[in-house]
Amino acid sequence: MTSVREKSALPGWLALIVIPGALLLISGAIVALVNPAMLAHGEINGAVHVYAGYLVARNLALAILLLLTLSMGARRPLSTLMVLTAIIQMLDAVMNAFEGRWSLIPGVIFIAVAFLFGAARATGYPFWTLAAWRDAG
Repeated sequence: MTSVREKSALPGWLALIVIPGALLLISGAIVALVNPAMLAHGEINGAVHVYAGYLVARNLALAILLLLTLSMGARRPLSTLMVLTAIIQMLDAVMNAFEGRWSLIPGVIFIAVAFLFGAARATGYPFWTLAAWRDAG
């Protein structure tokens, strides 16, 4: 049974998390595509171009699906994508720490926390509960 909460429109504040987050993902994809030297602190070679291409694909796929599920009002898929995006951001923060890019960590963590907060509120079932991951029978 689908709850009334799942059938109602998404709260407007959720767009204030998803849209800027998606725009940041798109911006990262553009940087990786147009100027991959900004991603590397050394020589640009074929490997850097390959991994920049992976970043472009990852970021664009996430951004497109985040915006699409938001526009459709698809609560559960949006929540799942928000959790995925938050986990990616947390792993990016770990890599930034490992590689000594300390100035990037607060922003990346802020995005992760905002996405986790939004994901927890989007469905009415916080993502850390089993109900958030089960089909709405």
